[in-house]
Formats: sequence, C-alpha cells, structure tokens
Amino acid sequence: MIILILLLCSFQSDSFKESQLKYSRVRQAYKDKESSILALLKDNQIDRDELKIYLRAFKNEKQIELWGKNSSDTKYSLIKTYEICQTSGKLGPKRKQGDMQIPEGFYHIDRFNPYSNFYLSLGINYPNKSDRILGVKNKLGGDIFIHGACVTIGCLPITDDQIKELYIFCIEAKNNGQLKIPVTIFPSKLTDNEYKRLTDKYKSDSNNIGLWTDLKKGYQIFNKTKQLPSIGFLNSGRHNVNK
Repeated sequence: MIILILLLCSFQSDSFKESQLKYSRVRQAYKDKESSILALLKDNQIDRDELKIYLRAFKNEKQIELWGKNSSDTKYSLIKTYEICQTSGKLGPKRKQGDMQIPEGFYHIDRFNPYSNFYLSLGINYPNKSDRILGVKNKLGGDIFIHGACVTIGCLPITDDQIKELYIFCIEAKNNGQLKIPVTIFPSKLTDNEYKRLTDKYKSDSNNIGLWTDLKKGYQIFNKTKQLPSIGFLNSGRHNVNK
C-alpha cells in the first residue's frame, strides 16, 4: 500500500514538461533547440518561467507567427515567424471532411503528440463551435495539426527542424500554466486593402465574408493593442470579437 501511494504521488508530481521529456523526440528537440529558444526569449526580455504564447497563421503568406510575453506583461511581442512549407485547398474555411481545406478561425492547441507520424505535432481544436454550426453535420473531419514533415491534407506543416523549436515553446508555455494556447488561422494578413480584395473576389460567398469580417476585427485589435481580443461564438456561427 505504501509503495502504491508513493508511486501515485510520484506520478501526480510529474510536470507537463517532465511527462513530455519521457519521449525521445522531445529530448532530442531540447538538445537541438533549447539554447536558441533561450536566446530568443532573452532578446525579447521574456522569462522562461513566465512565458505565455499566441500563434497566428496566414494561409496566403504561408507563415506562422509566434508571439510571446511574460505572464505579468500586458502586450505580446513577435518572437519568430515560421514558414508553412506545404499547403492544400484554397482560401476559405474548412466545412467538411475530405475537402482538403486548412481551417480558418479562432482556435487553440488541444493536443501534444510527441510520437507523431510527422515527427512532432500540435493539435488544433478543429472543429470549433462555429465549424460545427456552419459545417456539414456529422462530416466535419478533424485531426488538424501544426506538424513537421512538409506534407499536408488540411494541416499546417513546417520543417522538422522548426517544429522542434515551436513544440518546445508550447511545452514551456503549457508547463507555466497556460491551459489554452490560442491559434488564429487567417486566409491572409487582413489589411484594409487585402480585406477589400477578398470581399470583392468572393462577394457572392456570404459565409466566407462573414468569417473574414470577424477575423479582420480580431486582426486589427491585436495589431493595434498587441493584446488578445475576447472571442465569443454566436448561435449563427459568427463571432463576437471585442477588445
């Protein structure tokens, strides 16, 4: 009984980081990338033990931006930009399984896969509430990830070398108590000119335009304040986006 209690206590005391370090790929990632991560944090005056992060992905530009801050800070700063090395589908949200689309919308990291077929993988919580309202019922698909290996059918792949670094950043943030790492996936960088171009081109698609209008508001709020907007999901599938 005493041994069992000790084992349970030992298991419960494992931090998220310690549990991830049980996997060889994670240990290798730390070996290869820990020093570069510490240098990036130092350059941005972010304490490793206070790190909170936010990810923005842009399909058209093929970029994932990593933003970070100390938990006591009010504003995020751009730490690094990663190149999306392969895409599928076209601009616009994912609405059903097998449509090859990369989702668009307001999401968060909900899974860490240290033994992925694509080296390391960070799961995105597609379908979210909006997707379930506006997508094809019971045929929404799933398993959308940021991962390595440079292949995709609806995911956001970066190189194995890059995923090592990004995966560690996410481990560190979660280990610091960040329960949800927000990920916003945009069709493109929604400047006024780009938004006009998209809405002119897709003017007959009210579904796309509604989502892009919500995303543009979130994009503008963050660009102006460097703070995350408050996101609510409406019964229509649209979003309530506020400062």
